[in-house]
Amino acid sequence: MRDTQTKRPSSIGAPQLAFAASALGLTFGAPAWAEDAAERLTERLDPLERYQANFEQQILDGSGERLQSARGEMWLSRPGMLRWEVEAPYSQTVVSDGDDVYMYDPDLEQVTVQEMDDRVTHTPALLLSGSANDLTESYEVFYEQEGGEDVFTLVPISADTLFEELSMVFEGETLTELWMMDSTGQRTSITFSNITLNGDIARDMFDFEIPEGADVIREEL
Repeated sequence: MRDTQTKRPSSIGAPQLAFAASALGLTFGAPAWAEDAAERLTERLDPLERYQANFEQQILDGSGERLQSARGEMWLSRPGMLRWEVEAPYSQTVVSDGDDVYMYDPDLEQVTVQEMDDRVTHTPALLLSGSANDLTESYEVFYEQEGGEDVFTLVPISADTLFEELSMVFEGETLTELWMMDSTGQRTSITFSNITLNGDIARDMFDFEIPEGADVIREEL
């Protein structure tokens, strides 16, 4: 294992970790008031202790041209634990154990390690692992119904985030899609399938052992 020099944060795996996207041209009726929408979202997220699913992810530029697509599997256990594995077209693993976030790129033989704090938990990939109350305190929340689905749109209160707008789509009580738009106009959509809510997930799923010989970049916040 080779430890490289400490670097300033570079938004850990922003494209790969984008856990949402903007409305991608969807139009809705008038949204619910923010306070009511935040209460509704909290009611949806509070019972969500564990979540496992396959995912399909697409990243589009501002004109709608596809820049990247990927698929994989994710496991979530609140508070603070996440495992995100990209299977194709490339391999990548992101693990949060509640204290640190590890991003492993086997092609580069490189592991990036970043301490988990408020800045990290506000990245899209880790957003769902945090407290629902913290979420609604950090974002203005709006609620709409579209085609029988419930859509919660989050707009960051602070400018220090990776995205300008985040949407969560629920069918019934189940989270099925996430959408995000960043400040450059880049949009990411993630669709979940084979979803298991509050099933058993082994604790060691959120442990990460740094591979022998890998370069390690430790980022300061």
